[in-house]
Amino acid sequence: HAGDPRSPWVARMLGRNAWPGTATPDGLALDGGGTLIAAEPPPPGTPALAIVAPEAVSLHRERPTGSPRNVWPGTVREITASGSRLRVLVTSDRAPDLVAEITPQAAAELGLADGVSVWTGVKATETTIVPL
Repeated sequence: HAGDPRSPWVARMLGRNAWPGTATPDGLALDGGGTLIAAEPPPPGTPALAIVAPEAVSLHRERPTGSPRNVWPGTVREITASGSRLRVLVTSDRAPDLVAEITPQAAAELGLADGVSVWTGVKATETTIVPL
C-alpha cells in the first residue's frame, strides 16, 4: 500500500505495531525472534516490516481457539486511555512487544491490570507486510 510506513519508528508514531524481519513463505521471521503469519508475504528472503493496527490485536485470558493464526502469551505492562478506548501494552519473551486497542468494557471483562497474564491474537489477514 502506498501509504504504509517504511520504518518501525514512523509506524509507531502513527500508532501501529511494527516489527522488522525477513519474509518467509508464510509470513515474516522477526528480527527479535518469533514468526508472524501473514496472508500476502513478499518473496522469501525479502527484508520487510510487519505492521499491525492495535485494534486488530485481540486479548484473551485463555489461549484462544479459532481464527487467529498468530497467538502468543504475554503480560500486560501498561494501560492508557486513548479517547473512548484503551491502549494496552503487552510484553512477551516469545514475541515482540505489542499494543492492543480495546474498549473499557472488554478490559473490565478480562480483568486487565498491570502484570496480568494474557494471550494476544492477530489474524494473518490483519497483518500487512511492507518490503523494505
